[in-house]
Amino acid sequence: MSAYVPPLRDFRFLLHEVLRIDARPEIDGYADLTPDTTDAILGEAGRLAAEVIAPTNAPGDRGCVLENGVVRAPEGFAAVADALREGGWPALECDPEYGGQGLPNVIALAVGEMHSGANMALMMYNGLTHGAYSALMAHGTPEQKATYIPKLVTGEWTGTMNLTEPQCGTDLGLLRTRAEPQPDGSYKLTGEKIFISSGDHDLAENIVHLVLARIPGAPEGVKGISLFVCPKILVNADGALGPRNAVTCASLERKMGIHGNATCAMRYDGATAWLVGEPHKGLRAMFTMMNEARILVAMQGLAQAAAAYGRAAAYARERLQGRAVTGAANPDGPADPLIVHPDVRRLLLDQKAWIEGARCFLLTGSTLIDASHRHSDPAEREKASDLISLLIPVLKGVLTDTGFDSAVKAQQVFGGHGYVGDWGIEQFVRDARIAMIYEGANGVQALDLVGRKLPMKGGAPMMAYFAMIRAFLKENEADAALKADFLDPLKAASKDMQAAVEVFMAQGMKDPNAALAGSSDFMHLFGHVAIGHCWAQMAKAARAALTEGTDDAAFYEAKLRTGRYYMSRLLPETGLRLARIRSGAEVVMDMPAEAF
Repeated sequence: MSAYVPPLRDFRFLLHEVLRIDARPEIDGYADLTPDTTDAILGEAGRLAAEVIAPTNAPGDRGCVLENGVVRAPEGFAAVADALREGGWPALECDPEYGGQGLPNVIALAVGEMHSGANMALMMYNGLTHGAYSALMAHGTPEQKATYIPKLVTGEWTGTMNLTEPQCGTDLGLLRTRAEPQPDGSYKLTGEKIFISSGDHDLAENIVHLVLARIPGAPEGVKGISLFVCPKILVNADGALGPRNAVTCASLERKMGIHGNATCAMRYDGATAWLVGEPHKGLRAMFTMMNEARILVAMQGLAQAAAAYGRAAAYARERLQGRAVTGAANPDGPADPLIVHPDVRRLLLDQKAWIEGARCFLLTGSTLIDASHRHSDPAEREKASDLISLLIPVLKGVLTDTGFDSAVKAQQVFGGHGYVGDWGIEQFVRDARIAMIYEGANGVQALDLVGRKLPMKGGAPMMAYFAMIRAFLKENEADAALKADFLDPLKAASKDMQAAVEVFMAQGMKDPNAALAGSSDFMHLFGHVAIGHCWAQMAKAARAALTEGTDDAAFYEAKLRTGRYYMSRLLPETGLRLARIRSGAEVVMDMPAEAF
């Protein structure tokens, strides 16, 4: 079984040669991220991923256990949780005022990819905790921040988000959990939640639940939802832990993957809780967590694909099977390695080209998150915020859809061995599948993109994105080699995307179904253009390094070969997506429901 290999060389290239983060002092914290600094952080994070976290992935697949009302995480998880706390990893991106390290998101997301690639289910405990931290930082009272945030930052306490109920998932307007006000200003929560990741476990002293519920007399629908903080163990005025709260795990969900994470059905029986933010404004507050969670889920899709690809590539180089059609490549052996076969190479290159492009896209999005919070110019902060809002559904939808597809291709390289558990590859397929569903199913991401994000601010963010592509093409049009292999394909793909937007503009007002029927295709078309743009930027940086002279020419030459594969074999899918969008809604909507 191949070990997890962190993509440290790729991170160095992306951060310092493509994104050039240390040359952007206008974003607070970036000037300090020199190559030596990021090498040290990511090197240690990669070592932890490979040596400490990854060995728990396969054993963790045996799952959590609910015993006498207590959820127990898989063996070995507690030791990793301790190592993460001791190393300060949960505090990486958190506010120094509360004990955090204050590093930019771009570093935290790179660390997150490696740790999630090593064990996605385990790292979900920390991911949900950071989401709870962010929501309380944005909407909590000073007292709530003082009570909960320092312990969330250290990882001594973990967090959750409680949205889904048996009768409502995406449609939170159907939510029924009640919050009864008490004379002391607290509330009593009563209701049931399902699919609650990290809902109960024995990896931390306390669990801080953020729960959506309705106050009596609240308006119907989503306008009547409030957000509450509800700890598993109540906290005394001096900060010490007090009695157990009336919140319990009723059962553990039986599920396809991420068995090492406790996905719980939660029961609130008059549990003590406190309002976070304003009454009836809970959905807005919860979306602080949701938007962050969607970026993290996009990262999970990439991480599982990358980890699976690493195993598939190693297997294809080592596994002897058949002979190359052009003659024996391994004449002294009984057969040639799998990697000589064109279709195996197709599977591997599909993965490699997409993963490296998607990693660049994800980190590019992360720099926009940083700019939206840390840029010295308020106008630039607003522009970055608008652009990442546009890109969030694309990142979440495309990186999880295609991340799962990539993991399936990695499994295919193993043949029959990929279908059994001995090689560990089928776990990546099962674990990757959830990322397409939770934190907003990908069909919902597509609807959000077309229905809300495209027309946002009169379409200004979308127009700004097109302007960015045009500016890049114009700036580099004199480079003949770059133009032929990268700029011309990118230009053609971006024209497909503009044509799709024009279809939506022409049909959307007259027939909303026409736009929404093409929404998933548009999301993937957008994703291809974004990744194609990333590949063009990577190719420019790789060519510059080769021109200037380097002792790592093989790395840059492989980049260019991989990029050319993406531009010639994967990017042309934009034409197919455009054709589907142009077909309109009739073929989708004219079938009577009873005919299905």
